[in-house]
Amino acid sequence: MVQIRLAEAGEAELIAEISRETFYDTFAVHNTVADMDKFMAEQFSTAQLVEEFSQPGHSFFLAWVDDLPAGYIFLKNKSHQTLGSPSAMEISRLYVRKAFIGKGIGKLLMQKAIAFAEQEQKEWIWLGVWEHNQTAIDFYTAFGYEKFAEHEFILGDDVQLDWLMKKNLTRV
Repeated sequence: MVQIRLAEAGEAELIAEISRETFYDTFAVHNTVADMDKFMAEQFSTAQLVEEFSQPGHSFFLAWVDDLPAGYIFLKNKSHQTLGSPSAMEISRLYVRKAFIGKGIGKLLMQKAIAFAEQEQKEWIWLGVWEHNQTAIDFYTAFGYEKFAEHEFILGDDVQLDWLMKKNLTRV
């Protein structure tokens, strides 16, 4: 049975662990060890996750399968200048552990994000995705997201390109 619930600040270490594990599993093959180590040390330390938990407008939802943490989604009450509206929510991370990929966890987390953004009466929900992560791009496109911009993403010392994708939540 899958349960998705709002994470608590005391679960920052668990989220840091899931972050390091899933990011490594997904991107290590495409990047140098030095760049991966630098990025993960900066972005996924427990201290960094505790800081993210403490920020107003930040929400983490954990997915559990029985008693096992399967993944999480990190949402920010944040817009992007090219959306033309301050009423937006960013999906900062949607990470699912390798053992749970293909079991509908990502879909449930995405549905939770959309429902939460609608509950917060947001006009847009948006995210960034690496331009070469076609599996993720296809996943987001299936949910109705469209590319609207690009931005640089720094992984260690490597400058990469992310697509920014958006979904309008007010269209009927």
